[in-house]
Amino acid sequence: MAPAGRCSQRVFAFGKGRSEGDKSMKNLLGGKGANLAEMSRIGLSVPPGFTVSTEACREYNEEGGKHLPNGLWEEILEALGKVEENMGARLGDPSRSLLLSVRSGAAVSMPGMMDTVLNLGLNDEVVVGLAMKSGERFAYDSYRRFLDMFGNVVMGIPHSLFEEKLEALKMAKGIKTDTDLTATDLQELVAQYKNVYLESKREQFPTDQKRQLYLAVVAVFDSWNCPRAKKYRSINRIKGLKGTAVNVQCMVFGNMGDTSGTGVLFTRNPSTGEKKLYGEFLINAQGEDVVAGIRTPQDLDTMKKCMPEAYNELVKNCEILERHYKDMMDIEFTVQEKRLWMLQCRTGKRTGRGAVKIAVDMVKEGLVDTRTVIKMVEPIHLDQLLHPQFEDPSMYKDKVIARGLPASPGAAVGQVVFTADDAEKWHGQGLTVILVRTETSPEDVGGMHSAEGILTARGGMTSHAAVVARGWGKCCVSGCSDLTIIEANKVVLIGDKTIHEGDWISLNGSTGEVILGKQALTPPALSGDLETFMSWVDEIRKLKVMANVDTPDDARIARKNGAEGIGLCRTEHMVSNAIVFGTFFSSDERIKVVRQMIVAPNSEQRHRALDLLLPYQRSDFQGIFHAMDGLPVIIRLLDPPLHEFLPEGNLGDIVSQLALDTGTKEEQVLSTVEKLSEVNPMLGFRGCRLGISYPELTEMQARAIFEAAIIMSNQGIKVFPEIMVPLIGTPQELKHQTDLIRKTAQKVFSEMGTSISYKVGTMIEVPRAALIADEIAEQAEFFSFGTNDLTQMTFGYSRDDVGKFLPIYLLKGILQNDPFEASELIKVAVERGRKSRPDLEIGVCGEHGGEPSSVAFFAQVGFNYVSCSPFRVPIARLAAARVVV
Repeated sequence: MAPAGRCSQRVFAFGKGRSEGDKSMKNLLGGKGANLAEMSRIGLSVPPGFTVSTEACREYNEEGGKHLPNGLWEEILEALGKVEENMGARLGDPSRSLLLSVRSGAAVSMPGMMDTVLNLGLNDEVVVGLAMKSGERFAYDSYRRFLDMFGNVVMGIPHSLFEEKLEALKMAKGIKTDTDLTATDLQELVAQYKNVYLESKREQFPTDQKRQLYLAVVAVFDSWNCPRAKKYRSINRIKGLKGTAVNVQCMVFGNMGDTSGTGVLFTRNPSTGEKKLYGEFLINAQGEDVVAGIRTPQDLDTMKKCMPEAYNELVKNCEILERHYKDMMDIEFTVQEKRLWMLQCRTGKRTGRGAVKIAVDMVKEGLVDTRTVIKMVEPIHLDQLLHPQFEDPSMYKDKVIARGLPASPGAAVGQVVFTADDAEKWHGQGLTVILVRTETSPEDVGGMHSAEGILTARGGMTSHAAVVARGWGKCCVSGCSDLTIIEANKVVLIGDKTIHEGDWISLNGSTGEVILGKQALTPPALSGDLETFMSWVDEIRKLKVMANVDTPDDARIARKNGAEGIGLCRTEHMVSNAIVFGTFFSSDERIKVVRQMIVAPNSEQRHRALDLLLPYQRSDFQGIFHAMDGLPVIIRLLDPPLHEFLPEGNLGDIVSQLALDTGTKEEQVLSTVEKLSEVNPMLGFRGCRLGISYPELTEMQARAIFEAAIIMSNQGIKVFPEIMVPLIGTPQELKHQTDLIRKTAQKVFSEMGTSISYKVGTMIEVPRAALIADEIAEQAEFFSFGTNDLTQMTFGYSRDDVGKFLPIYLLKGILQNDPFEASELIKVAVERGRKSRPDLEIGVCGEHGGEPSSVAFFAQVGFNYVSCSPFRVPIARLAAARVVV
C-alpha cells in the first residue's frame, strides 16, 4: 500500500490512441511523460511506451538507490509486455525485435540536464535480425550509437573514448562525415566500442536486454542527483520536485536512409516571436544528433522539399498543439520511411523579445485573453529586454571577424575563456567573459551561467548551447564554422586572426556576428509590443510600483519605466556622490561644505555649514519633484555614519586633508575624527541618532524639502513629499524627529506664505521596531521596510561579509536560499501597525522590492507598494500582476 499522499500506480502506459495519464499529471509523470500521454490522448502519432513516475524516483532515492523499489521491476515488465503486444515485437527477439528509448523527464524542463539512451535492446544476435530487415548499415549504425550512449550514461564511460575511436576510423578511411561510413566500417566500429568497455570498466557490455533496461532505468534515476543536474536546479532555483520520471518508448528511426530523418522545432520563432515554424531537420539521423549539436542541421525547408506529406502533417499537428495548449510549443519528431512520429512536446522556452511578441499576437488572434498572457511572460523575460544592446551596429562592421547562427539575441562583451571552469573562476574575480567552445555539453552549465555570452563552433539553433542560453537570456552565437579552437594553447583561430585567452570580443546574438574588441552597449527602451503588454500588466496589478532614486536623471528613467512615485530618495547619496558615487554632487565646494559640517566643534559652526549646504539640497529636491510631477516622493533623511563622508587614507592623511578642506586646525580635526571612529559603525552613530544628536541636521533637510516643494508647487508642479526617518527603534526616537520636522514645516509655510500636504513616516529596519510596530504607527503615517538592515540585525549576518560563509550554508542545506529577507517579522509589523493605524501605508525599499518572488510575498501580506531600482520597475510591475492572476 502506498504511503499517505502518494499514488499507488507507478507505471503509466501511453500510445496508439490510449493513455493512462494526461497533461495535468506533470508532477507525477514529469513534463515529458505528461505531454506524451496528452498527445496520445488527442490522437497524434506517438510511439507506444510507458512512464515510470517521479514517485518511484523518490522512493528509489529514499531507499538509498542502487536497486529499484520493491515490486517496481515487475510493474515495468508488465507495461513492457503491453508495448510488445501493441507493436507485434519482443525485446530480445532477433526476428521481430523491439528496440526502446529510455529518457528522463522532470516536472520542470531541464534541457540537457538528464541522460538519454536510444536503441536499447541491441546485441550481437538482434543486430543481425535487424540488418536482415532494415539493412546492414542502418543496423550497425544503431548498434554503435547504443554502445556509445549506454556506455556513457549507464556505465559512466567518458563519451570522448568512443568519439576518439570514431574520429580515428574516419581519418583512416579518409572520410569526413559519419554518414560516409559503410556497413563494414560500422561493424569494425562496433567491435572497437565493445573493447572500450573492457579497457575502461574491465567488464563486458551487458548483452541481456532486460538487464540493459533495468540498468538504464536506474541510471536515469541516478542522473537526478548528478552534479550537473543539481547545479542546474541550483542556478534556476528549482525546488520541491520529487525526482525525474523515466519514459520508455519503442524506437522509431530517423536513420533508415534518405526517406527518414529527425528534427526539432518551435511553433513560433523563440527569439523574435514571429508566427512561423522555426526549427531544424537532419536527413538520415537520430534525434540526439540535432539536440546535442553533433551535426549542423538544415532548416525545415529541406523537409518540405524531401518529405512533403510528412511535412504537411507536421504543420497540421503544430496547429493542433498550439490550439490545445494555448502556447508556443517546442516539438521533437522523427520521420521513419516517410511516416511522421511525434516524440515530445512541451511549452517552448523563449527570449524576452519572443515572449512578449507571442503574448501580444496570441491575444490579437483570440487564442488567449490578457490575463492568461500575464503568466506566459516571466519576469526574467523582461529582465532580458532591459539588458544592453549595441549602441550603433554600423560602427563595428569592419571589425566583424566571423558569423555564426544567431542562437540567442542580445549583445555581450567580454574576455575570451575556453573552459567552463575558467569562466566560473574569472567571473568570481569580477571579470566579464565570453565562453568559447567547440560545442557545449551539460557539464559546461556552470561556466555558461557565469559567462556574459557563449560562442560555439558547432551546433545549430536548437543545440544545447542555444536552448540553455535562450532560457537564461544570454547572448549566444552557435555553429560558427570559421572557428578553429586549440584549447590546449588557449587560442582560437578565425581566418587570419588569432584570439588568445583574455582578449576582448563582442557577440551580436541577434545577427550571429563575432566582433573584435569591446563595443559600446546601450540599454533598450520600452516600446511597441512591450508597451502594449505592460498596459495589460498595469490593468491587472493592484500593488503600486515605485523606484529608488538619488538624482533627477534617475527619477526620469524611473518614470519612463512606469514608476508611480519615488519610494526611496537617499539624501546621503546627494551629499556623497563625489566621494562614493562619482556623479551629481561633484563640485569641490559641496564636498568642503559637507566636511565643514562634520568637523564643526559646536552647533553654531554646524549651522553655518548647513546653511551653505541647504541651497544644494533644495536644488536637488526641486529637480526630483519636477521629474515626478503629480507623483509621491519619499525622501529618507541622512542615514549612514558620518565617517563615510570623510576622505580615504591613513589617519594622518585624513586629518591633513580635512584641515585643508575646512580651514580647521589639525588638532581639532583629529579630535573629531577619533570621536567618529566606531567598532561597528552599521549599528552605531547613524540614522535618526544623527538627527537627534544634531537637530540642526534634520531641520536643514526638512527645510530644503519643504522650500523645494513650495517653489515647484508655485511653478504648477504637483508635489507630494513624504519624509522618512531612518533606523527607528523606539517610539520616542520617531516622536523627537517628527516633532522637529512638523515644527520646521510650520516655519517654512509661515515664511513662504503658503503650505503643502506632506507625510512623515519611518523605515522599519530594526527588529525591535517591527515588534512594537503598533506603537511606532501612532506617530508614523507610513512604513517602509528596509529588508537589508532588517535581515542583518535579525540573523546577525553582515551583508558585506556574508559571502565568506553563505555559499557553504547553501551547499550544506543549512539555508535554502539567500537569507536577506525577514518574512515573519514583516508579517508581525504589518499586522500590528495596521491594528494601530488601519490606513497605514506600507511598502518596501530594500533590494527585495524588485525581486519577483519577494514581490509576491509583499502583495500577499498587504503592502501598498514596492520600490526598486529604476531599471527593475517593469519587472516589479509584471511580478505584481502575476500575483493577481
